[in-house]
Amino acid sequence: MNIDEMNEELAVMQLSDSFFPTGLFATSNGLEFLFSKNQIKGVDDLKKLIKINIEQQIGPSDCVALVNTLENASKGDFKKIIQIDEMSFAMKSIKEIRTASVNSGIQLIKCVSEFMKENKIFNEYQNAIKEKNIHGIFPVAFAICCNALNIKKEKSMTMLLYGFTVSVVGAALRLGLIQHLEGQKIIHEIKPIIIQIIEKNVNKSIFDMWQFTPQLDIVQMSHEKMDSKMFIT
Repeated sequence: MNIDEMNEELAVMQLSDSFFPTGLFATSNGLEFLFSKNQIKGVDDLKKLIKINIEQQIGPSDCVALVNTLENASKGDFKKIIQIDEMSFAMKSIKEIRTASVNSGIQLIKCVSEFMKENKIFNEYQNAIKEKNIHGIFPVAFAICCNALNIKKEKSMTMLLYGFTVSVVGAALRLGLIQHLEGQKIIHEIKPIIIQIIEKNVNKSIFDMWQFTPQLDIVQMSHEKMDSKMFIT
C-alpha cells in the first residue's frame, strides 16, 4: 500500500467514524415512531427496516446523487453539481427528512473545512452554501468531501450506506429495542445488501435516480407530529 492509498484509507476511517460530528446520531429515520407504536419488536424487524431504506431510498437516490457528484467534481463541472443538489433536495418529499439531510450536509462541510483549505470545488461548494445558492443536501455534500479527500466512488458509497446502517442501529440501541451484540449482528448481515446496492447503482445517471417507500414516508411524517421525541427524524 502506497502513501496515497494509506491517506485514502485514513480519510475513509475519519469520515465514516461515528465520532465525526455530522448530526446523524440524532436521526432514527422513523424508527422512533414505529417503536412508540410497538410496530417494530426486535432484530428481524429492524433488519427489514434498514434493508427497505437501503434498497428503496438510500441506494437508488442518495448513492446515485453521490456518484454523479463525484464524477462532476472531478471534472470541475459545478453547474452540474448544483443540478444534482436540486434534484436530490426535491427527491426528499418529507420535510423533516429533507431538513435533517440539509443540516447534516452543511454540518459536514463545516467540519471538513477546518482541515480542508485548498480544494477548489470544496471551497466553491462551501461558498455556494453561504450565499444560499445551493441547499447542501447530505449525499452531495458528502461527495464533495470525498472528492476533496481523494476517496473513490465505491468506497464513498460504502461509507454512505454503512453510516446509514450504523445510525439506525445506534438509534435502536438508545431506544432499548436491541442489545449491542445484536446490533453488530445486524450490521454484519446487512453487508451483502450494501454490496449489491453499490454494484447496482455505481454507474447510474442522475436521471435514473428514484425512491419509492410510501409506508416509510407515512411513518416519517407521523414522527414529525409526535408530542415527545428523542430523535429529529
